[in-house]
Amino acid sequence: MTKVKICGITNLEDALEAINCGYDALGFIFTDSPRKINIEAAEYILKALPPFINCVAVFMNESPAFIKDVLKNCPFDTIQLHGEENPQVLLQFKPHKKIIKSIRIKDEQSLKAIDDYKEADAFLLDTYVKDVAGGTGQTFDWKIARTAKRYNKPIILSGGLTPENITEAIRATRPFAVDVSSGVEEHPGKKSRALMKDFISKIKGNNHYE
Repeated sequence: MTKVKICGITNLEDALEAINCGYDALGFIFTDSPRKINIEAAEYILKALPPFINCVAVFMNESPAFIKDVLKNCPFDTIQLHGEENPQVLLQFKPHKKIIKSIRIKDEQSLKAIDDYKEADAFLLDTYVKDVAGGTGQTFDWKIARTAKRYNKPIILSGGLTPENITEAIRATRPFAVDVSSGVEEHPGKKSRALMKDFISKIKGNNHYE
């Protein structure tokens, strides 16, 4: 069963709607983004959520001190490192949190970056766009995602996923999980209930690889 993460949660309404739709994980962005959230808002949302939902804190080139400050206030289950962090940053949090390392994919050579982060629990593959860290709404060559499986770590497919292409994406890559943000939004930072439902229904109804 393909797991599904929805990223860029900024408000409790969207978080609860995502849970009701059946999303497995919620992502909260603590870096420069139209979907950025602050510690206080994230703490409020997390405390209002029911159990059994994995919550992911997304950082990009932040200091370990800032990450620790977020975790002190917010009970996140998982950390996602989305920048060019030193692998030693990963190791500081690895004993206590699951770690997702994002890799920006330009071509198959981009996968070499995985070697630097072997201690990560999973790798999220996102589309490389110059000067844009994420949320590009653009896909990459999905064959590369299948190649990434040789690293024997869970692969999370991201980048330009929408209700229109998610079935094809899953069949092409057979990922452990998928990650969606802009593809289910009314506008940056505000999710669309209809698109959230459509996206996940395509996945839950198509969890077979034909």
